[in-house]
Amino acid sequence: MRIRALVLAASGAVALSALAVPAAQAAPAGPAVTFSQLKVNSGKNIVVGSTATVTVSATYTVTKPASLDPNTLGTAPVLYRGATVGPNSDDLLGGDDAGTCTVSSSTVLKCTAKIQFRPKSSDEDLDLFSSEAGTWKLGAVAATETGDGVTWQGDLGTTHLQRRSTLTVNASPEPVKKGKTITVTGKLARANWDSNTYAGYSTQPVKLQFRKKGSSTYTTLKTIKTTSTGTLKTTTTATVDGYYRYSFAGTTTTPGASATGDYVDVQ
Repeated sequence: MRIRALVLAASGAVALSALAVPAAQAAPAGPAVTFSQLKVNSGKNIVVGSTATVTVSATYTVTKPASLDPNTLGTAPVLYRGATVGPNSDDLLGGDDAGTCTVSSSTVLKCTAKIQFRPKSSDEDLDLFSSEAGTWKLGAVAATETGDGVTWQGDLGTTHLQRRSTLTVNASPEPVKKGKTITVTGKLARANWDSNTYAGYSTQPVKLQFRKKGSSTYTTLKTIKTTSTGTLKTTTTATVDGYYRYSFAGTTTTPGASATGDYVDVQ
């Protein structure tokens, strides 16, 4: 199990110690609040490169008892993997700070928060691992500054945490005579959060596409797979002037990518 330390600010600092202890020793039940309408990164996948920190926004609604002072309440969204959210989650990721909430009514708060994703950090406990790419569940946590306990709520949605991809292409020779063979090479790579580099993405289906000069539409010529090092190589016949590119649809762990078209002059 991997847990990122999470600290909430609620009229001061409220440390959610339940994140750092086994489930059997978890803090008692917390404030009677519920979460809804949680959306992380506007519902889009979270894509992280090899070194730079990516910060995404989250919005959510908190429903609380009218008697609970919102100034004493700290809340935050979290990402987790496992059957339940909390100290016994297989993995748990949260932002550096609590959410910021505005009072909508005596029982409803509208909140926003930031969540940071760090492939490279001075604190290795905050680093992402490549194995963490994929589907995460969304949840939330709340605590009061009086330390009454911690409230967890899961099953608020899902998101995909993905390793950024790159795709290149080179078509040659340039120029080429009509009817001759064109060789198209390239490489599909993706961020490796363990080594903080980009490494080839092996055995992935990639489309070779062509766009005729003057057209705005690419047509798929064939689909090939990357090698064990992520490289691509295939041939096609020169017919008319135009642009060749490789296009990758993406996977759960890696977003799609299309190379910038390489122009070939056919004579």
